[in-house]
Amino acid sequence: MPAAAAPIISSVQKLVLYETRARYFLVGSNHAETKYRVLKIDRTEPKDLVIIDDRHVYTQQEVRELLGRLDLGNRTKMGQKGSSGLFRAVSAFGVVGFVRFLEGYYIVLITKRRKMADIGGHAIYKIEDTNMIYIPNDSVRISHPDEARYLRIFQNVDLSSNFYFSYSYDLSHSLQYNLTVLRMPLEMLKSETTQTRQESFDIFEDEGLITQGGNGVFGISSEPYMKYVWNGELLDIIKNTVHRDWLLYIIHGFCGQSKLLIYGRPVYVTLIARRSSRFAGTRFLKRGANCEGDVANEVETEQILCDASVMSFTAGSYSSYVQVRGSVPLYWSQDISTMMPKPPITLDQADPFAHVAALHFDQMLQRFGSPIIVLNLVKEREKRKHERILSEELVAAVTYLNQFLPPEHTIIYIPWDMAKYTKSKLCNVLDRLNVIAESVVKKTGFFVNRPDSYCSILRPDEKWNELGGYVIPTGRLQTGVLRTNCVDCLDRTNTAQFMVGKCALAYQLYSLGLIDKPNLQFDTDAVRLFEELYEDHGDTLSLQYGGSQLVHRVKTYRKIAPWTQHSKDIMQTLSRYYSNAFSDADRQDSINLFLGVFHPTEGKPHLWELPTDFYLHHKNTMRLLPTRRSYTYWWTPEVIKHLPLPYDEVICAANLKKLVVKKFHKYEEEIDIHNEFFRPYELSSFDDTFCLAMTSSARDFMPKTVGIDPSPFTVRKPDETGKSVLGNKSNREEAVLQRKTAASAPPPPSEEAVSSSSEDDSGTDREEEGSVSQRSTPVKMTDLGDSAKVTENVVQPMKEVYGINLSDGLSEEDLSIYLRTPISAFSQDNIYEVQPPKVDKKSTEIFHAHIQASQGIMQPLGKEDTSMYREYIRNRYL
Repeated sequence: MPAAAAPIISSVQKLVLYETRARYFLVGSNHAETKYRVLKIDRTEPKDLVIIDDRHVYTQQEVRELLGRLDLGNRTKMGQKGSSGLFRAVSAFGVVGFVRFLEGYYIVLITKRRKMADIGGHAIYKIEDTNMIYIPNDSVRISHPDEARYLRIFQNVDLSSNFYFSYSYDLSHSLQYNLTVLRMPLEMLKSETTQTRQESFDIFEDEGLITQGGNGVFGISSEPYMKYVWNGELLDIIKNTVHRDWLLYIIHGFCGQSKLLIYGRPVYVTLIARRSSRFAGTRFLKRGANCEGDVANEVETEQILCDASVMSFTAGSYSSYVQVRGSVPLYWSQDISTMMPKPPITLDQADPFAHVAALHFDQMLQRFGSPIIVLNLVKEREKRKHERILSEELVAAVTYLNQFLPPEHTIIYIPWDMAKYTKSKLCNVLDRLNVIAESVVKKTGFFVNRPDSYCSILRPDEKWNELGGYVIPTGRLQTGVLRTNCVDCLDRTNTAQFMVGKCALAYQLYSLGLIDKPNLQFDTDAVRLFEELYEDHGDTLSLQYGGSQLVHRVKTYRKIAPWTQHSKDIMQTLSRYYSNAFSDADRQDSINLFLGVFHPTEGKPHLWELPTDFYLHHKNTMRLLPTRRSYTYWWTPEVIKHLPLPYDEVICAANLKKLVVKKFHKYEEEIDIHNEFFRPYELSSFDDTFCLAMTSSARDFMPKTVGIDPSPFTVRKPDETGKSVLGNKSNREEAVLQRKTAASAPPPPSEEAVSSSSEDDSGTDREEEGSVSQRSTPVKMTDLGDSAKVTENVVQPMKEVYGINLSDGLSEEDLSIYLRTPISAFSQDNIYEVQPPKVDKKSTEIFHAHIQASQGIMQPLGKEDTSMYREYIRNRYL
């Protein structure tokens, strides 16, 4: 067996930033300070980032000579003593990335780190502090008034809070992925890693890593899984410019490690949580899924068990188990603008073919394989529908998708109303969860890098023989994953994940020969230690997404929590509510800016002017809401022909169709604002900027006098009074745009999305107005000072109601279109020789069978139909 490959250890672990007036010099070295690399960053460019990497590996002596020459060459006078031309700016441990707002670029450096865990001799560090340095020189700096505000928003993402990195271990992938790649035969790696070895041979040189006999140890550098990388956008600009040793990928989530002694034998239990950087955000502002199948609050949790007596991946014993949490993969949201403790759940978009759920489960199948097990903990029975809305939609989506999957790879759906069982005094929640956990672990298996121990062969256990997964000569592989969700994916989900992890931990300990049976009891040291890890894990993830620590813990569901815990739960609930109501919007802006979801651009609306970030996370949308100082106008496509501006002034950003026209009042004479194609919702005043938003709704093109039901066959009695919804309060002096708090939902193209006042903040008032307007007649509105009053209550002429007079004759243009000679598919009335389509006999029989079926005459089933139906019944019910 040839020698196994080893991971590449980055040669850039200690950095020093040196400064001159024209350049920054970033000098990086390995941990032993024997190998050095140098980056040259230009400071004379006001807005561009110019980085030069010579890719040369320097010795310590060569770096000293280089820095000495730079110091001498940058002094104001040659040979002058007492003054330096090269200044030491800052020491660091890694580069987070480069970012630009409206001025020049900044470099973000890690200045403090703390070791959190050790996996196979590879250290995992937590970022303790960072430093953000502006690159361009003051002499070339072009100031912008909004730069400081963007800088504050960016720095609201606290990099010292639960961001982790490693120089030699890929934290974005699971241990199973990392170790299965490392165990590939050397012959398979030679062709793939020759280039990597040529670029990084100096890292292993003089360190005794070349084995005798010519079998060298190759280095592997796998591409990170970008879904769990949080600085990918910050490193993207230099990714293809600098050597890979400079690229340090960080994850966000949780990392904790505890030491367990089993009769003096040290065992490390490590818990790593990777938070997804896609569709990331805060609790009520990110719900459900986006159009690409990425869900909110998606976290991959991995528990790693290793025998610390041998800290080597090749010779040591390692085991891991992975599970996932994430929001229900549907288009849904909750609007907290009403300041309710439990805002109503709204399904924002119908998805009859489960498209977004299919995209989400497709990602999971590609990463984990099958089976995908969905543990749904939301309520199923409620007096008033709330959480049950999600349960019904999710089970419908899973049932629909399973039609297209082979029976052995279908999605396993496990619904369990955890809240209902918690309230019952006769039911033990954790016992029921333990049964579910046993079933799940048996289906997915777990990863271990060594074959079954001899003691398990001598004394086989019944549960061990029923274990699923994939058995290989060198151990076991986990195939498939458990996906747990409740509404928030916080309290209930963390307890369920703990119970599944506890069950998997027993199997992991048994596989390493540390216990005689794959069972662990509560109130043992091992379980207490594991419970503390999971509580820290749950508190951290809850703070990141919900703004407070866990409200209900494992002890709460065991019903052994002390009486003081109830007051703490109340405080955590209030803290979560306050965070959701007052600080989540700012945190969401910071996340969007940090992850590169929003890019500041001169001449476009600023981040704080956007009423919602829905269009930033849903790339396939075609509508855009205006900025806070804009008005919305809904046009037919024909109006574009009448615009006085050329088409090259149309600005398209992230697939959002938006037209910005400056100084609209200058073109007031050139555009007839009462043109039949131009029907704005607001005509009271014009701003310097307005937005064109395209929509596919026919209602947006209807006249303002039409009520809720635009049908021409709706009876409109002249003696009924009412208000037209679209014409309601259309003569206000100013429209005040309120920022939507439920940013995960697309705002409806209604007047309330653009202008609102204190008079119609009540949802009850809106419902009453809407119910009246359905049976109301169109009314005329007259300006009287600042208010609009009803002066008449008469039936409007047909032209005012529908925009056209049906009694008038057709125009010449319409008549010419109507009388245009059609081109048929048949040769007798066409200038082209086209043969009529031919229909085969089978199609004709099928058509006649359908006709007869509509008349109640059913055809007898054939052998194929009967066998197909029997197969369906066998797979579905037997």
